[in-house]
Amino acid sequence: MAYQRRESNNNMQPQRRILRTQTVGNLGESMMDSEVVPSSLVEIAPILRVANEVEPINPRVAYLCRFYAFEKAHRLDPTSSGRGVRQFKTALLQRLERENETTSTAKRGSDAREMKSFYQHYYRKYIEALQNAADKADRARLTKAYQTAAVLFEVLKAVNLTEAVEVDDEILEKHTKVTEKTQIYVPYNILPLDPESSHQAIMRYPEIQASVVALRNTRGLPWPKGHKKKVDEDILDWLKAMFGFQKDSVANQREHLILLLANVHIRQRNPDQQPKLDDRALTEVMKKLFKNYKKWCKYLGRKSSLWLPTIQQEVQQRKLLYMGLYLLIWGEAANLRFMPECLCYIYHHMAFELYGMLAGSVSPMTGENIKPAYGGEEEVFLRKIVTPIYNVIATEARHSKGGKSKHSEWRNYDDLNEYFWSVNCFKLGWPMRDEAEFFCLPVEEIRADRTEGSGTVKGDRWIGKINFVETRSFWHIFRSNDRMWSFFILCLQAMIIIAWNGSGDLSGIIDGDVFQKVSSIFITAAILKFAQTVLDIVMSWKARKSMSSHVQLRYLLKFVSVSAWVIVLPVTYAFSWKNPSGFAQTIKNWFGNSKGSPSLFIIAVLIYLSPNMLSAVLFLFPLIRRSLERSDYRIVRFMMWWSQPRLYVGRGMQESAFSVFKYTMYWVLLLTAKLAFSFYIEIKPLVGPTKEIMQVHISTYQWHEFFPQAKNNIGVVIALWSPIIIVYFMDTQIWYAIFSTIFGGIYGAFRRLGEIRTLGMLRSRFQSLPGAFNACLIPAEKEEKPKGLKATFSRKFAEIKSNKDKEAAKFSQMWNKIIESFREEDLINYREMNLLLVPYRADRELDLIQWPPFLLASKLPIALDMAKDSNGRDRELNKRLNADVYMGCAIRECYALCKNIINFLVLGEREEIVINEIFSKVDHHIEQGDLLVEFNMSALPSLYEQFVQLIEYLMENKKEDKDKVVIVLLNMLEVVTRDILDDTVPSLQESSHGGSYGMHQGMMPLDQQYQYFGTLHFPVTEETEAWKEKIRRLHLLLTVKESAMDVPSNLEARRRMSFFSNSLFMDMPVAPKVRNMISFSILTPYYDEEVLFSIDLLEQPNEDGVSILFYLQKIFPDEWENFLERVGCSSEEDLKGNTRLEEELRLWASYRGQTLTKTVRGMMYNRQALELQAFLDMAKEEDLMKGYKAAAEMNTDEQVKIEGSLLTQCQAVADMKFTYVVSCQQYGIQKRSGDRRATDILRLMTKYPSVRVAYVDEVEEVEERGRDKNRDTAVKKVEKVYYSALVKAVPKSVDSSEPDQKLDQVIYRIKLPGPAILGEGKPENQNHAIIFTRGEGLQTIDMNQDNYMEEAFKMRNLLQEFLKMHGVRKPTILGLREHIFTGSVSSLAWFMSNQENSFVTIGQRLLANPLKVRFHYGHPDVFDRLFHLTRGGVSKASKIINLSEDIFAGFNSTLRGGNVTHHEYIQVGKGRDVGLNQISLFEAKIGCGNGEQALSRDIYRLGHRFDFFRMLSCYFTTVGFYFSTLLTVLTVYVFLYGRLYLVLSGLEEGLNSHPAIRDNKPLQVALASQSFVQIGLLMALPMMMEIGLERGFRNALTDFVLMQLQLAPVFFTFSLGTRTHYFGRTLLHGGARYRGTGRGFVVFHAKFADNYRLYSRSHFVKGIELMILLLVYHIFGHAYRGVLAYVFITVSIWFLVGTWLFAPFFFNPSGYEWQKILDDWTDWNKWMNNRGGIGVPPEKSWESWWEKEQEHLSHSGTRGIIFEMLLSVRFFIYQFGLVYHLSFINKNKSFLVYGISWLVIFAVLLLMKVISAGRRQFSADFQIVFRFIEVLIFLSFVSILITLIVLLNMTFLDVIVAILAFMPTGWGMLLMAQALKPLVVRAGIWGSVRALARGYEFIIGMLLFIPVAFLAWFPFVSEFQTRMLFNQAFSRGLQISRILGGPKKDRSASNKE
Repeated sequence: MAYQRRESNNNMQPQRRILRTQTVGNLGESMMDSEVVPSSLVEIAPILRVANEVEPINPRVAYLCRFYAFEKAHRLDPTSSGRGVRQFKTALLQRLERENETTSTAKRGSDAREMKSFYQHYYRKYIEALQNAADKADRARLTKAYQTAAVLFEVLKAVNLTEAVEVDDEILEKHTKVTEKTQIYVPYNILPLDPESSHQAIMRYPEIQASVVALRNTRGLPWPKGHKKKVDEDILDWLKAMFGFQKDSVANQREHLILLLANVHIRQRNPDQQPKLDDRALTEVMKKLFKNYKKWCKYLGRKSSLWLPTIQQEVQQRKLLYMGLYLLIWGEAANLRFMPECLCYIYHHMAFELYGMLAGSVSPMTGENIKPAYGGEEEVFLRKIVTPIYNVIATEARHSKGGKSKHSEWRNYDDLNEYFWSVNCFKLGWPMRDEAEFFCLPVEEIRADRTEGSGTVKGDRWIGKINFVETRSFWHIFRSNDRMWSFFILCLQAMIIIAWNGSGDLSGIIDGDVFQKVSSIFITAAILKFAQTVLDIVMSWKARKSMSSHVQLRYLLKFVSVSAWVIVLPVTYAFSWKNPSGFAQTIKNWFGNSKGSPSLFIIAVLIYLSPNMLSAVLFLFPLIRRSLERSDYRIVRFMMWWSQPRLYVGRGMQESAFSVFKYTMYWVLLLTAKLAFSFYIEIKPLVGPTKEIMQVHISTYQWHEFFPQAKNNIGVVIALWSPIIIVYFMDTQIWYAIFSTIFGGIYGAFRRLGEIRTLGMLRSRFQSLPGAFNACLIPAEKEEKPKGLKATFSRKFAEIKSNKDKEAAKFSQMWNKIIESFREEDLINYREMNLLLVPYRADRELDLIQWPPFLLASKLPIALDMAKDSNGRDRELNKRLNADVYMGCAIRECYALCKNIINFLVLGEREEIVINEIFSKVDHHIEQGDLLVEFNMSALPSLYEQFVQLIEYLMENKKEDKDKVVIVLLNMLEVVTRDILDDTVPSLQESSHGGSYGMHQGMMPLDQQYQYFGTLHFPVTEETEAWKEKIRRLHLLLTVKESAMDVPSNLEARRRMSFFSNSLFMDMPVAPKVRNMISFSILTPYYDEEVLFSIDLLEQPNEDGVSILFYLQKIFPDEWENFLERVGCSSEEDLKGNTRLEEELRLWASYRGQTLTKTVRGMMYNRQALELQAFLDMAKEEDLMKGYKAAAEMNTDEQVKIEGSLLTQCQAVADMKFTYVVSCQQYGIQKRSGDRRATDILRLMTKYPSVRVAYVDEVEEVEERGRDKNRDTAVKKVEKVYYSALVKAVPKSVDSSEPDQKLDQVIYRIKLPGPAILGEGKPENQNHAIIFTRGEGLQTIDMNQDNYMEEAFKMRNLLQEFLKMHGVRKPTILGLREHIFTGSVSSLAWFMSNQENSFVTIGQRLLANPLKVRFHYGHPDVFDRLFHLTRGGVSKASKIINLSEDIFAGFNSTLRGGNVTHHEYIQVGKGRDVGLNQISLFEAKIGCGNGEQALSRDIYRLGHRFDFFRMLSCYFTTVGFYFSTLLTVLTVYVFLYGRLYLVLSGLEEGLNSHPAIRDNKPLQVALASQSFVQIGLLMALPMMMEIGLERGFRNALTDFVLMQLQLAPVFFTFSLGTRTHYFGRTLLHGGARYRGTGRGFVVFHAKFADNYRLYSRSHFVKGIELMILLLVYHIFGHAYRGVLAYVFITVSIWFLVGTWLFAPFFFNPSGYEWQKILDDWTDWNKWMNNRGGIGVPPEKSWESWWEKEQEHLSHSGTRGIIFEMLLSVRFFIYQFGLVYHLSFINKNKSFLVYGISWLVIFAVLLLMKVISAGRRQFSADFQIVFRFIEVLIFLSFVSILITLIVLLNMTFLDVIVAILAFMPTGWGMLLMAQALKPLVVRAGIWGSVRALARGYEFIIGMLLFIPVAFLAWFPFVSEFQTRMLFNQAFSRGLQISRILGGPKKDRSASNKE
C-alpha cells in the first residue's frame, strides 16, 4: 500500500536521496537526464529538456542550451553546497567537453548566427503552424512550443552577450509575442481557462460558461491599492489579493469550483433554460460545503459568518465568495485538513473579515475600513496561519517518538481538533496569539528548549489530552462496551442462581426464594456501574485540564451516585430477607437487626432502573431520541447531560424505526439461542457435579499444600468452571457467525445473487439480457421502475425484437466493448471473440435481432441434418426445431442474410423476378406454417454446400472468381427449382418458354442467348466494414460444426460474464445520461511498489530455477496462449529482441501481478466506459447505427479538429465527469535519482493522457540570511522546501517524424508548511493529493486493486445511490463488493481469498443491512466527497492509534451523522497476500490495528452512543472478533493449567470417581466450541454460504472438502495464533507498527531463520508451552483414560500444538528438500552465533533480533511490566509441582524439597557462568588447565547422575520430569529479567541473561528443526507438499523445470570448484 514505509522488504529498498553515483551515471541517458537534476537546481531542468528536444534537429543548439544550463547552475549554487550538485556539475561539464568537439565541426558560422537561424526556424515551424489551435492536443502542443521558444530566446540572448552581438529587432518582436503567450498558455488540468481556448469542446458547455461568467463577476469588490488589473480576473483573484493565498492553489480551486458548480448545475437545469448559473445549484453546493461549519457554530452558540446581502443581484457573488474562500483555505491547509473544526475556526474569522470588507465596516480599534488581520502579501496565509498550527502538529508528532511514546503523552490530530469543540478555542484570538495555551509545548519539550539555552519559553501550560485519553489497557474493552459486559455477567449470575437453587429449571424462578436470590443481580449491576465510573475517571484523568467544569461536575456526581447505590441496594436487599444467611446477615448486623421489608428493595430497584426505563422508551421511538440529542435547548441539554456528556460528534445517530426493528429482532433471536445453549448445555449440567465435589473432603495431597484447610475444594471448582465461563463470554461470536450465515444467505437470495452462475444459465437467460441491459445501463426516456416486493421477486424487461431498434444498436456497442476488453486482457482468443461478438453495425434490412454466434453455433448444420432425415415427418421436425429457441433464431437469421446477399448480388431483371418469386413463395409458406409440408427438405444439404461455396467466394472477393460465382448461383437455382420446390416457378417458365433455363434455344447464336446471372454485383467494390462483418458472421453460422458450449473456456471470463449478466437483474438505480450523472474522482495512493515488471525481473530464476514468467505461464496457461496469438508469435523465443514485443510481455505479466499498471488500466476503464456511454447518449440515429467503433475509426486528427465532432464532445464530457489522481508520494525523488519506477509512471501517464500524478516534491532552496560583514558577501543557507505537485504527461510533439520525448509537465505546485508525512503514511499521502481530485464522489482505490470494463458501465448507476434515502439519511459512503483475484496462485492464497471473499460479500452485506454498522475497510468504497472533505478527509492519520487508517473513516462518517451502505451489483478486483509469511504480516498488521482501535476514542464513542443492539453489532464485528479469538486461545491455557493444578496437587486422583472429573459433558462442549473457532469453522460457515449462493451448494461442498484436504484447518489454526499474539501484545505493551507485506509472487523458499524470527514469539514458544502442559498431563493424569471425549479434547489441543510449531515449514515452498534443509541449518547457525550491536540488522544477528523483539517492553510502562511479570509467574508452577513427583524423594511433602530444587537451579546457572567466564579468561593462556577443569566438571556430573540412579533408584522418567520441571523455570526467569531490563543491566548480569536466552533459542530451534529434517529424508514428502501447495499445473511445471534445471546447477557447481 501507499504508505511511507518504516520497514521495507528485502527485495525492494526504499528510495533514498540522490547518491553521487546515481547522479553521474544517469546523465548519460538522453531521455531522463533533464529530470535527474539535484533539487536545488530545478530551474535548469526546462533548459535541459529543450536541449534534449532539439538535439535530433540541431546538436549544436542542444550543446549551447546545455552550456547555458551549466552557467545558470553555477550562478544558482556557486559553492556547490546543495546535495549532489558538485557531482552533477562535474558530469555535465564532462559531457559538454565531449559535445563541443563533435558539434563544433558541423556548425555553419558563429554560435550567435546558429542560434538566430534556429530560433527563426523553430518559430516558423512550430508556432506559426499551430497559431489557430482549435483542439485540445494542438493547444497543449502550442503551450509546449511557446515554453521552448522562451527558453531558446534566453539561450540566444546569453550567446549573443558572450559574442557581443545585438539581438535583432525581428527576433525581439517575436519574443515579445512569445512572452505574452507564455503567460496565457500555461499547462492546465481539465479546463483551459485562457481566452484563446474558449472554443474547445469542454469550454463550450453552457454550464461551464455560466460558472466562469459568474466567477468573473467582480463588480463592487474593493481591490487593494496599487493592484494592476488583468484580463479575466475573477472572485478568486480578489480573495488571493486580499488574503494572500498561493497562485497555484487559487488556479487549482478555481477549476475545482467551476467543475463542481457546472456538474450540479447540469442536473438542475432544464435544457431550454438560459445558460445562467442556477441559484439552486449554488445553494445545493453551499449547503453541503457549510453544513459542518453551521453545525459547529450552533454547537458553540456562535452566529455563523455567512451573511448574505439584501440586494438580490449581489447574493450570487457573495455565495461564490464564501465558497471560494472555504475552498482556498481547505486547499492550502495541508495537514490541517485532518482537523475539520480547526478549519471552521479559521474560516469563521476570515469569512467575518470578508463580510466586513464587503459591507465597508469600520474597525472600532483603528477607525479605518476593516482589512484582513494578516494582510494580503504573497503566501501570507501559509506563513502566518497554516504554519504555526502545523508546527504544533509537527512538535507533537516528534514527541510521539515514531509512535513509541504512550498515547497519553502527546496530542494527536483528534486532540488538536477537539480543542476547537469548546468555546475556549476563541481564546486563541484572531490574529492568533502566540502565547495561547493551544501553542504551548509539552513539559519535556520546554525542558529541552531551556537546556539549549533559548531565552523565554512559553509557560508549561501544556493543555494535554482533550476529551479522551488512549491508555493502554485491556479494561478499554469493558469500558467501551460496558452495557454488553454487564448484560452477560448479570445473565450468567441469574442462570447460575436458577440452576443452583430449587429444581434447577427455568420454571423454578417462580419460586419466591429463587426469585429473591435472582434479584441480587441488581446489586451486581450497581457494582459494575461503579466499576465503569471509576474506570472512566481513572482513564480520563490526564484529560482533566481540558475538561469543562460541567463535565468534571458530571463525573463527580456520577461517582457519588454509583457509590450510593452500591450501599443502598445491598442494604435494602439484606432487609428484604426474613432469615438471611451469610453476607446478607452481616449487613443486617451492621445496620441494626430490625425487621425486614421486601417492598423497600423493590422501590430502590425501581428508582435505580428508572433511567434505564426512560432510555428503553426512547429506544422504541428513535425519532424522538434523535431530535433530543441534536437539540440545543438548555432543558433538553440538561436532561441529556446526565445520560452522556455533550459532544460535538455522535449525536442523533439513531436509525429509522424499521431498521431498529430489524437489527433488534436479529439480536433478540441470537441472544435467546446463545443463553438457552449456555444454560442447558454448559451451566445446568455442571451444577450437580460441582455440589458433589464441594462435599468431598481431600486430606492427602501430592505436593506441599499451602491451604490444606480450604473449604469446598474451591481450587477444583475454579479449575472446572474457568474454561466454561471464558467460553460463555466467547461463544456469542460463534452464534454471530451462525446467524450471520443464515441471515446473510437470505438477504443474498433476496438480492438475486447467483441467479446466473454458469454458462448454461447465461444461455437460457440471454434473450432477456438486451432488455435488462437497456433497462439498467441506458438512460430511460421517462419510465418508472417497479419498486417493493414485486421488484424483488420478478424483474421482467421488455424484450428487444429487432435490429431496427436503437436499443439493439446500443446493446451491441456495449456488449462488444466488453468482449473486446476480454480479448485485450487475453482471457479469450480470436475464435472465441468472434463467437461472442454481435454485429457492430446494425443491418436495418434484417427485421430480427442478431444474437452472438456462440449461442447459434452448430445450430444450422444440426437443423439441416434433422431436416434431411425427417422423411416427411414434419410435425416431429417442427417440434424438434421449436424446442431450441436459438436454433430458430439461427435459421431465421441465415435465411434473412441469404435473401439479403442474393438480392444484393443479382442485377439482371429476369433473374430478379425469378428470385423474388421464389422468396415470396417461401415467405408465404412460412406465414402459413406449412413450409415443411410443401417443400422437399432432403435436398437442403446440397443447397447448403453451394451457399457456403458462394460465401467463401464473397469473403475472398477476387475478380477472377466471377465465373465460378455464376456457376454456383446457377447450381443453387437448379437445386431450389428442381429438388426443393414441388411446383414450378411461373416466371422461370415464361422466360424459358417451358424449357429449362433457355436450353432449347439451341440453335440461336450465342451472343443473342440470354445468359442467367450475367450481370452480377461482383466483385463487391464498395466493400465496407459492415459488409465484411455480415459475410464473416454468416460464414461462422453456416460452418461452425462443433458446439460452442464451452465458449469462453477461461474460468475468469466465465465468472465475469455470469456476474455481470446476473447483476443486470438485480435492483440498481436507473442510469442517468452521462452529462447528468454525478461526477467523481478516483484516488490511488502509491509509495514504491512495482509499477511494471522489468524483463530482468521476469526472467530472473529463483533458487529453484523458477522465474516469475515461467510461474505465470504455468498458472495462466490459456491466457499465455491467447497472448502469443494476439502478438502474432508462436513461442516465447519470438518475443526476444523485439522492443515492442518485450514491452507487451512486460505488460502481460504486470497485468497478472499486483502492480500499479494493472490498477491504472482497471481504473481507466471508467473513462472508456464514459466515452462510449456519452456517445450512445448523444449520437444521432444514423451515427448510432454505424456504431461507436466507426466513429472512433473516423477519428483522425482532422476529424477531431472539427470542434463539434461527436467524439470530441464525448471526451469533453468524460473529462468533466471523471478524474483519476495517482498519489505517487516519492515520484519527485524517484525521478531525480533516475529510478526506473519514475520512468514507468511516466509511461503510464503517456499511455493514459487523463491520468494525473500528485507527489510531494522536496526541493532545496538557497535562502539569503543577512550578510557576512568580514567578507561582505551574502550568507546563504540551503533550506528544504516541500510542495504538493500535480503533473501530467507532455502531449506528443507536432512533428510526428520526431522521436517523442516522454516528459511530464507540472500543472500545480502548492507550497506546504513542512514535510507532508507527520502521521501514518497512507492517509497523509491521500490527504496531500485530495486537493487535486474533483467531483462529488471520491473512490478510494488501493494499489492492489483492479477494475473491469463491464463493471465500469455500472458506475453512473452506483453514483445515483447518493441521491436516494437509505433509512433516514442519504449515504455518505457507498460500499462495493470485491472479487479477490489472487486465489489461483497457491492453496494458501485460495484459503485467504475465500476468507476475504466471504467478508467482502456476505459479511459486509449483513453489516450494512440489517445491522447498520458497516464501516470503511480500505476497499473500493465511494465517498460523498463534499461531506468528507469538510469533516476530516477519507482516513485518519494519527501515528499508531490510526494504524488501520481506513476503518476510522467509517467510524468518523458514522459519528458525524453519515450513513454507510453496501451494493452488490458492482464489483472491483482486489489482490491479497499469497504466501504464509505475507499473510501473517498482514494478519499481524490487522491484529495490531484492532488492538489500537480498542483504545481509540472512536470505538468508545460508538460503544456509548449506539443503542444496545447496534453496540453489540459494532463490538462483534470490530474489536470483539479479535477479543473472542484471544479468549479462544485463553480457554486452552486455562483448561490445561487447571488440569495441571488438579494433577500435580493430587486432587484429580482423589476425585477420580466423580463425573465432574471423569466425564464432564459441559467441559467437553466448551472445548468443542473452542475447537470450532480454532480450526476456522467460524470463517468457513459464511464462506460456504456465499459460495453456495453464488456458485451452487454442490460447488460449496466440493470446495469445503478440498479445503480440508489441502489442510485449511492448519492455516486457520495458525492464523488464530497470529491474531491473538499481536492483538494481545498491542493492548498490553503497544509496539504496533506498519508491516509491509510486499506484493510479490511467493514462489521462493523462506529460510528457517526467517521463519524462526517471524514466528518464534507468536507461535513456537506458545506451542512448546502447551506441549509441555500436555506431556505433564499425559504422564501424571488419571482422568479420561480410555474415554473417547478425552481423545477428542486432547487431539484438538495436540493439533493446535502441531500447527503452531510446524505449519510455517509445511506451507513453505520446497520446505522438505534435503539440500535446502542443509543450507537453512548453516544459515541459522551463522545467524545464531553472529554478534549484535549498533547497526547490525535483526536479519544478520540473533542478538540484534532478540533485543528488538523485546523492545516493546521498554515503552510499556509500569502497568504493562507488572502484568508481564504476573504472566511469567505461571512458568514457576511446573517446578513446584513436579519436584514432589520425582520417585526418589519418597513422597516427602516438605517445603524444603522445593527449596533444594532452587539450589540445584542456582548451582547449574553458577556453573554455566563459571565456564563461560573461564572460557573468556583462561582459554588462551591456560588452555590445557581449562580443558582439564571442563573434563572434571563433566565427570562429576556423570557421577552425580550414577549416584542418584544407584542409591535413590532414579528412573528415566525422573530425568524427563526433571527437564519438564526446570526448563520452564529458566524461561520464566528470562521473561522476568527482560521485563526488568534496566535493573538487570545495572546489576551487570545482562550478558548472562543473553547467554541463557541464546541457549534456550538453540533448544527451541533444535526441537523444530529435527522433525522437519527427518521428514526431508523421504522424497515423497516434498512431492506431496508441492502438490498441496500449488495449483496442479504449476506443480507439474515445477517438477519438469527441476529436471531440466538439474544439470545446469551441477555444471555451475563443478565450475566453481
